[in-house]
Amino acid sequence: MLDGNAIAGTLSAVFGTDMTLVVSTCGGCGARGPLAETAVYVRAPGLVVRCRSCDSVLVVVVERDGRYCVDVRGVAELREPPLPAPD
Repeated sequence: MLDGNAIAGTLSAVFGTDMTLVVSTCGGCGARGPLAETAVYVRAPGLVVRCRSCDSVLVVVVERDGRYCVDVRGVAELREPPLPAPD
């Protein structure tokens, strides 16, 4: 098991931007946190992203013939990361 930073390059290729700081909400338990803090398994047929709280599957990414197939059924919501507080 790795953390969400392990798939930063793949998510960037799929979504066109850095997704590691994007806040996801688990559709299973409602836990929220950056994608970088999820549990990632890379030895499956594709990449499997799971909730650290309840182990629900959040995202599955499979590459085939140079195309990415992405299943985000386990994610209830994706939000941009909060802006840093002004000094």
